[in-house]
Amino acid sequence: MANLFIKQAKQYAEGRPSYPPELFQFIASKTPEHDLAWDVGTGSGQAARSLAEIYKNVIATDTSPKQLEFAPKLPNIRYQHTSPVMSLVELEQNVAAESSVDLVIIAQAMHWFDLPVFYQQVKWVLKKPNGVIAAWCYTTPEVNDSVDKILQRFYKNPYWDPQRKMVDDKYKSIDFPFEPVDGTDSTGPIEFGNERLMGLEDYFTYLRSWSAYQKAKEKGVELLSEDVVEDFKRAWSEDGNNGQKLVNFPVYLRIGKAGL
Repeated sequence: MANLFIKQAKQYAEGRPSYPPELFQFIASKTPEHDLAWDVGTGSGQAARSLAEIYKNVIATDTSPKQLEFAPKLPNIRYQHTSPVMSLVELEQNVAAESSVDLVIIAQAMHWFDLPVFYQQVKWVLKKPNGVIAAWCYTTPEVNDSVDKILQRFYKNPYWDPQRKMVDDKYKSIDFPFEPVDGTDSTGPIEFGNERLMGLEDYFTYLRSWSAYQKAKEKGVELLSEDVVEDFKRAWSEDGNNGQKLVNFPVYLRIGKAGL
């Protein structure tokens, strides 16, 4: 994972969506205290920024120092470059002490993790019994039928890593060994709408931030070829609006608590 987003770190920071306030309000309502949150795989800090508005302190970690360069610098966020696999000693040194964290979040990243190792770390840092883990992913953006049809054709390329299938499945099948929080059950993800205004160039910046796009480029393949770009341009302007459009990135949340 550390190497997947190095070359397009700037595009990632500029093109990836932020997340709806309702998502963070819902998650925060499930943690009795709001002292410390850990944002794992923070990337360029899209989620850490929102967490910092609710939690007194945020530790945001990532295996890519290049991505951390683009993260927003706020007084109550501490960014930390970490190794892909940490021992509990390293976890205490670099992140937090045992049973000290109110919330662990993973935004659009958990499908890259060694889950058995990671869950051991989560259960070690979370406060018992009510410390919360919240992991979410978002699927392909939704603009309108014309643009979405071109996107689905563009999306079906052979350069995705196998882990991407967990996102396609909306995290329904991902192993998640945590107790349900109040008001939810463990049968599947909770969906949140997530709209942002984007022009076509913003949309292309997002597409260029994909790991599959970078892998294709490294093999000498330009997925956004002239023909594909022209197809997107025609579809984008089909409704007479060449400017910004509301684009929805549906978010799918898995949430649970540490238990005893």
